[in-house]
Amino acid sequence: MNDAAPTRTPSARTNDSFWARANRHLMRYGGDFVPFVPVRAEGAFLYDADGRRVLDFTSGQMSAILGHCHPEIVATVRDHVGRLDHLFSSMISAPVVDLAEALAGLVPALPKSMLLSTGGEANEAAIRIAKLVTGKWEVVGFAQSWHGMTGAAASATYKAGRRGIGPLMPGSYAIPAPNPYRPRFPGVDWRQELDDSFDLLDRQSTGNLAAFIAEPILSSGGVLDLPPGYLAALKAHCAARGMLLILDEAQTGIGRTGQMFAFERDGVVPDILTLSKTLGAGLPLSAVMTSEAIADAAEKRDFLFYTTHVNDPLPAAVGVTVLEVVARDRLAERAATAGQRLRDGLLALQQRHPCIGDVRGRGLLLGLEFADHGGMAASAISDAVTDMALEVGLSANIVRAGSSGGTMRIAPPLTVTDEEIDLGVELLEAAIARVSG
Repeated sequence: MNDAAPTRTPSARTNDSFWARANRHLMRYGGDFVPFVPVRAEGAFLYDADGRRVLDFTSGQMSAILGHCHPEIVATVRDHVGRLDHLFSSMISAPVVDLAEALAGLVPALPKSMLLSTGGEANEAAIRIAKLVTGKWEVVGFAQSWHGMTGAAASATYKAGRRGIGPLMPGSYAIPAPNPYRPRFPGVDWRQELDDSFDLLDRQSTGNLAAFIAEPILSSGGVLDLPPGYLAALKAHCAARGMLLILDEAQTGIGRTGQMFAFERDGVVPDILTLSKTLGAGLPLSAVMTSEAIADAAEKRDFLFYTTHVNDPLPAAVGVTVLEVVARDRLAERAATAGQRLRDGLLALQQRHPCIGDVRGRGLLLGLEFADHGGMAASAISDAVTDMALEVGLSANIVRAGSSGGTMRIAPPLTVTDEEIDLGVELLEAAIARVSG
């Protein structure tokens, strides 16, 4: 790896002019900007103009599962951008069919796909399909969920962003996700909590329950891993009410949890599956997958989701390459092995630092939840450790506000090495020691 810093770009870290221009022209869209300005990235590292490097334990926005600037992704983009990048939305190209076919091979029960750009867009389409096919309009999610920032997806997002914008979509309901570390009702197991939640939903519903949308691991909500058996029970509740089960695997799909999809652990296939983030390995690509029966019913009811970049060839070609690399290099298996090493390192930190309350997650999607300690609230410790980690060279958190305020989300690329995992744990401990000390 070449660590030489580019010389043509002035240091944005120390350049007041850069930040003055940024503050003058850029809107804030959720918190402050990070005081580190990368000029290049490679593998698991980001570099600024001074040559300072930061180990990226968030895979960008939880997306770059192959690391940054993976050579095969770079080659695919260079090839396709020079000969087939964007088309009229009703024109279908070979990369689109190739990716749809590859996805169908991974989930044979869901052989029908449409390709879009973002996770929010995919969830928007999935909810629209569910409403159209069922003829109903009430949608249920988890109270700690994050599914997107537009329309129906935002209405099913309860983690943040619901205030100050007026009414959201009618028929939006939420139930609590199980959290063994901080149980909502101590002494009540997840099955009883789920049954009680649906009993309450039945009392509130007008008889128009269309869908339940869920993340198998609620990442933004605090890395809450639905326990074994939960998805099966959830799908049974949906089937009993004529609802469709939508699983949002934006962050858990394409190998991150140690299997290609998180739902595989439970043997439960959703009615609709949405993929994004990891499918494009950092480039804007998402997919909606469903069964032939649901796709046929949607078509008969004149399903419309005609967007500018639906089934574009360039991102589809990237998706094909991502799936090929993940399968060839056995990166799902690598995520399980590397994830165990990372978990062991975090558990060792928990033994040495009483401010760490819980370590949870699957594969290379792990949460480190802090507890109130030394007169500091858990959320304040998490924020301080996040800031200090960046100072010592580690990007190891994204979201601070709301229900996951005390939890750091840690999600290195699937290509992370053992040495990089150990370095990340070492840097994280240095940050915790400085804050707690």
